[in-house]
Amino acid sequence: MNHTMKRLLLLAFLSLNIFGVSADVLTLKAGHPDTYVVKKGDTLWDISGYFLNDPWRWPKLWGVNPQIANPHLIYPGDRLTLVFIDGQPRLVVKQHIKKSPEGRVASKNGPIPAVDLALIQPYLTQNRVVDPAWFASLPMVMSGESPSLHHVVSEVVYVNAPLEVGLKVAMYETGREFFASDREGMLGQEMILASSGRVIESEPISKVELLSSLRETKGGFRVAPVEDEALMSAYFIPKAAELTVPTSILAINGKIREAGKLDVVYIDRGSEDGVETGHVFSMYRDGEIITYDNDGLPVRALDRSSYDKVLAHFVEEASHKMPDIFHGNLLVFKVFDKTSLGLIMFNEIPVRTGDKLTKPEPLTLKGE
Repeated sequence: MNHTMKRLLLLAFLSLNIFGVSADVLTLKAGHPDTYVVKKGDTLWDISGYFLNDPWRWPKLWGVNPQIANPHLIYPGDRLTLVFIDGQPRLVVKQHIKKSPEGRVASKNGPIPAVDLALIQPYLTQNRVVDPAWFASLPMVMSGESPSLHHVVSEVVYVNAPLEVGLKVAMYETGREFFASDREGMLGQEMILASSGRVIESEPISKVELLSSLRETKGGFRVAPVEDEALMSAYFIPKAAELTVPTSILAINGKIREAGKLDVVYIDRGSEDGVETGHVFSMYRDGEIITYDNDGLPVRALDRSSYDKVLAHFVEEASHKMPDIFHGNLLVFKVFDKTSLGLIMFNEIPVRTGDKLTKPEPLTLKGE
């Protein structure tokens, strides 16, 4: 190998390393503070939002600091200080402690979670998306001891199956059937939690006492054992979703047309597609299709004449798709086989069904 070739290979190697490092460089938000005192109710995501353009990258901001490598160490009252280590921004912590005759006592408040768990905890047990055949095979509420068609806490309902006495069960209303536009077959059947109860008598028609209600229970609701949910850890590590298949917003919780910050949505991919709890997606709206009018001027879809619409349909060169529009980030917090639940962490325009989800790219705005 001659000297020139060696120099070229060395230059290529250095270039790859330089670009690899710079692609993962954190960008600080303009006007960021130098210190921050943790308050009760803060989350890791919220705190990082004071410092970073990409708050979901908080593990990068804190992960290499041995004092704060474990988020369990971050408590209300701790003072966080922004420093630079090897040219990279890092947060170091001075723990909040009290002195007593027995020595140093840590804050009594709980450690800071990644996100506000109160926003998503109900969905960890209330919403499920399951195989429709399995759902159809579940026992069914027939009626109840009360002559009413609707049953509430402390009432007894009848279920058409022998159930083990003492078993805790949940009653589910039939929700939506989810389909994907880009592939065949149903993605799953939505189950909406109505109530929970305990089996008090086991017969071909069993008796269940209702112990809690989110909504009235009616005949036809399906009955399943209470799901033993492994609650999402308060300290899960958010990471960029890297799926190789098209992914989009499947539905919005509550059947509303548009969603915003801290709303919950379904996405059309699940564990079978590689989606994991903690995955972060960027949300994009389809770019507009622009056509030309008779004078060769660009025309938006809303302003097209009948002639413009015909031209756009038959003449491919007459239409031009504008770039897709970025409008926020979504965090996955619960995963089913073919669908998942996500929390909108921020958005710049309303989120709609069909919006695209892609791997999040770090913002390139230059910090201070």
